[in-house]
Amino acid sequence: MGFISDALNRIQPSATMAATQKARDLKAQGVDVIGLGAGEPDFDTPDNIKEAAIEAIRRGETKYTAVDGIPELKAAICAKFKRENGLDYAPNQAFVAPGGKPIIFNAMVATLNPGDEVVIPTPYWVSYPDIVLLAGGKPVFAEASMETGFKLTPEALEAAITPKTKWFIFNSPSNPSGAAYTRDELKALTDVLMKHPHVWILTDDMYEHLVYDDFQFVTPVQVEPGLYERTLTMNGVSKAYAMTGWRIGYCAGPVELIKAMAKVQGQSTSNPTSISQWAAVEALNGTQDFIPERAAVFKERRDLVVSMLNQASGITCPTPEGAFYVYPSCKGTIGKKTPSGKVIENDQDFVEQLLEAEGVACVHGGAFGLSPYFRISYATSTENLEKACERIQRFCASLS
Repeated sequence: MGFISDALNRIQPSATMAATQKARDLKAQGVDVIGLGAGEPDFDTPDNIKEAAIEAIRRGETKYTAVDGIPELKAAICAKFKRENGLDYAPNQAFVAPGGKPIIFNAMVATLNPGDEVVIPTPYWVSYPDIVLLAGGKPVFAEASMETGFKLTPEALEAAITPKTKWFIFNSPSNPSGAAYTRDELKALTDVLMKHPHVWILTDDMYEHLVYDDFQFVTPVQVEPGLYERTLTMNGVSKAYAMTGWRIGYCAGPVELIKAMAKVQGQSTSNPTSISQWAAVEALNGTQDFIPERAAVFKERRDLVVSMLNQASGITCPTPEGAFYVYPSCKGTIGKKTPSGKVIENDQDFVEQLLEAEGVACVHGGAFGLSPYFRISYATSTENLEKACERIQRFCASLS
């Protein structure tokens, strides 16, 4: 018997975190690296949110809180869902965790038994399948290809559902592709889910406010209220409010599921940080004026990156509807050689050789379950993006 648990041996380290750390390590060694691996806005947390945290410290809000969040934040969460999504939740249906990841973890640990299946569209955020595996479930992948705009078709969803399916994890706008579903596209999926009442839905709406070109965001329960009693609607303050380090995710759903998740959290992390919770109250209740301003900057960056990548030999880059990622194909580089004689056999080779040759760090598509692609985060300065894309163009031109 080995010392490390079988559960841990089922999973892999986070590829996005690994890429980000590698870029940090190389920079620390003096290497000129442009890191495009991290899903983290380069904007600062707005001042009104910082001030709310400072005031909370001064008031002495530094003790343990309720395991699943302070009443003030739960009230703010319910108000947000009503105001922005037209969804009615009571405070006992709201839940706060130290980030979005623990929400998914709590939900899966609280509900999955061996043999239970979880349908996950590919490409997926790297943590979805590993959290399912850690909780003892079985990920079942339903492919969303570039031909469908990286959006899952109702036929692919139907084909993936079996009597063993317990959850469907849905993410729009998507990490890694940036794909976002219109109301009609989402209705086609919810129509399938209505035919399978044993399937629960976890919808990850973390990038809700980062949509472009007048795209109208909708969440599944808005489109199909019949799914209300079996949907966990998840969001957080990390992306829209540039609060990644504050570690606050939130969700709302059926009371029994929320109670079960609180039981898990009570025996793991316990309550989210008290000061971060008060900052999140201000984030949700305070001014939202900066969100469209920042989204406009992200749109400009998206357009720049898409244009420049499509000028790189062997690269095809679709235009995403939201988030701050592009997921270009590097199919046209497969089989080519670098000047040093290394053959590019897959997307992992592509990103490794790109980092070695030009100092651009990104994440290979295999980490997200769909190859041959790679993910670039454009949540960095326009200057960095221009330089990085020029380097990618130069690297691709060097291949033969």
